[in-house]
Amino acid sequence: MTDKKQQPNYFEFYELPVKFHPELSKVKAKFYALSKKYHPDFYANESAEKQEEVLQKSTENNKAYKILSNDKRLVKYVLELKKVLTEGEQYVLSQEFLMDMMDVNEMLMDLELDEDAEKLLELKKEVRGISSKLNESLIKLTVLHDDKDEDDVALLRQIKDVYYRQKYVWRLQERLKD
Repeated sequence: MTDKKQQPNYFEFYELPVKFHPELSKVKAKFYALSKKYHPDFYANESAEKQEEVLQKSTENNKAYKILSNDKRLVKYVLELKKVLTEGEQYVLSQEFLMDMMDVNEMLMDLELDEDAEKLLELKKEVRGISSKLNESLIKLTVLHDDKDEDDVALLRQIKDVYYRQKYVWRLQERLKD
């Protein structure tokens, strides 16, 4: 694996504890405060070096807000910060989950060959139900993690597994939109 530049810690940048559920009001307040502080217009008369520095801080602020205010991105980001998830990882989902998804995929392929609006609606409902259950599980596990004083590696691995299953279902939902 090639050496990559270490991912910035947006929680540190915003002076917040690393959590799956940071207080959104604090995230927004920090975003607006830093947006004001690092607005490029306030540095128009500064040196090119200072303008570049401010532009980088402004960009970092935008990226931080984009991640810390988005549940889907945030779970992945926290898992990466905790070094439980690595980019490009070939995670292996459980056989049981894959068998369940094979049934869903077969129904989807059948519908692609022979369109049936009623069966499509049933399949969409089933996939929404799977997604909803995974989301509930993810929320329960991440809240449990946030309530602990230190990292529980086994809990983080469970969160990672549910994240990957949810990611799989999100791809199915995208296919169902087409």
